[in-house]
Amino acid sequence: MYIKVRVITDAPKEVIQKVEDDLIEMYIREPAERNLANKKVLEIIRGMYPNMPVRMINGHHSPSKLILVGNID
Repeated sequence: MYIKVRVITDAPKEVIQKVEDDLIEMYIREPAERNLANKKVLEIIRGMYPNMPVRMINGHHSPSKLILVGNID
């Protein structure tokens, strides 16, 4: 399953909003440097889908990201 994520970094508090079934908006405290924001995004998604592989497909340097949850056969 693919999930689109919009990330707003350096937020005063963390907020995760499910906008649609495949779109999540995240406000996170981590800055968008040294891969800190990406690591936090993946940590949050892994918490939402435990025991499933999670990896970032697209958007490593962008606020819009595409995350793959599970395996594509």
